[in-house]
Amino acid sequence: MNKKKVMIGLAGIVIIAGGFFLFSGKKAGGRMVLETEKVGRTSITNVVTATGTVEPVTEVDVGTQVSGIIDKLYVDYNDVVTAGQLIAEMDKVTLEAELQSATAQLDKSKSEYEYQQKNYARSKVLFEKKLISDTEYETATYNYEQAKANYEESQASMVKVRRNLEYATITSPINGVVINKAVEEGQTVAAGFETPTLFTIAADLTKMQIIADVDEADIGSVQDGQRVSFTVDAYPNDVFEGKVEQIRLGESSDSSTSSSSSSSSSTVVTYEVVISADNPDLKLKPRLTANITIYTMERNDVLSIPNKALRFIADASMLEPLGLTVENPTMQAPEGKRLVWVEEGNQLKPKAITVGSSNNNVTEVVDGLQEGEVVAVDLSAEAPAVETVGGQERSPFMPGPPDSKKNKK
Repeated sequence: MNKKKVMIGLAGIVIIAGGFFLFSGKKAGGRMVLETEKVGRTSITNVVTATGTVEPVTEVDVGTQVSGIIDKLYVDYNDVVTAGQLIAEMDKVTLEAELQSATAQLDKSKSEYEYQQKNYARSKVLFEKKLISDTEYETATYNYEQAKANYEESQASMVKVRRNLEYATITSPINGVVINKAVEEGQTVAAGFETPTLFTIAADLTKMQIIADVDEADIGSVQDGQRVSFTVDAYPNDVFEGKVEQIRLGESSDSSTSSSSSSSSSTVVTYEVVISADNPDLKLKPRLTANITIYTMERNDVLSIPNKALRFIADASMLEPLGLTVENPTMQAPEGKRLVWVEEGNQLKPKAITVGSSNNNVTEVVDGLQEGEVVAVDLSAEAPAVETVGGQERSPFMPGPPDSKKNKK
């Protein structure tokens, strides 16, 4: 029971000591001070941050329109190719057989067409001389039209078979670099409802683009031509530069509301922003994730003051204990201007200024102030003094160690 009373007594002492130091400004060193800042020049920027994916500017998926077995592959990953270069061949045995069959059918239909054409010409002469009946003439005409249609169909089939045979020889459509190979020799590809992709070729890897997803809250401040800086995890110490090329509008197929350029869900909507970037060292590789900063506003070497200076109110009663007087404390800023307080000696004087661009920290001063003038920013209390005991810092609110008074001389 006595031990419990001792603990309660000690707790009471701590509370009383804390209250004494808290409310005794002199002993705690908590007197008010005026914070000021010199008017100087700086750069003011507003930025939007986002993430995106590095991609080639031109990227072509090379496929085939015929089904079959991949017979030969002539390129691999990272190979440089030129437009028209042979990159793969499919097995042509079946296609060549189809060509032979189509050729034979064409010859057959041609012979039949030529025979029926001559027969029709004879029948027409005889019919005009009333030497054959109407039925015989109509039959000759019908046979001729049928043979003509079959011959034309065989010609069309021949064009299709030859083109399919050409498709079995796959060439590069552009100059570029192979960045993906989706097949191997001996693999069967089926060109059914969609064309299978065999290779992906990027046109020029010295020119890249980043497809960034920008939040709907920020997209309003993003415009074409704005400067962009970004980093990639592969080179964390390198900062790359780019430029906004396009803001894609519309809906995206990635979620409940969709198109190709924005994506939305129940909680967030993002828009695709295309950023161009030079890649002379080929450090930027396709599919890298980029951490992007878009500079939506840049003002360099402008006169500026802290934003807090625009919110400062000169209270004469609070400033008087600091030895400061306030000139014209009831002054109001004219329309279109803002009021700041300039420190001159022991006096605060109001000045109406015109402001320009602003960010979260500072605001541009268009006129009304000169570089080097000192403006009032805030009133704050000094932090309580920290007592040092035995070479270690100790809060003044904490009780001293046992017998500390006895050790003092």
